[in-house]
Amino acid sequence: MAFKFEKLIVWQKSVELSYQIHLIAIHFPKQETYVLGSQIRRAADSVSLNIAEGSTGQSNAEFKRFLGIALRSVVEIVGCLYLGRKRLIISEQQFLTVYNLCEELLVMINGLKRSLT
Repeated sequence: MAFKFEKLIVWQKSVELSYQIHLIAIHFPKQETYVLGSQIRRAADSVSLNIAEGSTGQSNAEFKRFLGIALRSVVEIVGCLYLGRKRLIISEQQFLTVYNLCEELLVMINGLKRSLT
């Protein structure tokens, strides 16, 4: 593994989150493809991309800033989950699976931020 972020479990889980979102969003109805589907996909990708980008920064302060962005993207995903469930395009099981993964990532990202001096 050539890059620092590849070893981070939080990054690996964020890639899994993005994959789970992809599996859900590909089944969204056509009218949601460029609305909620696009929004939730971009937010999911943002989590792993910001962890990766921040890990190669010049300082821990810079990494913390990117982790903050990743954290906000996790919260955005949760908001999208609620909208999808309300619109009946995300099942309760899908909601719970991704919601639980978001909770886990929230704790992990916050822990990583606190560990940086």
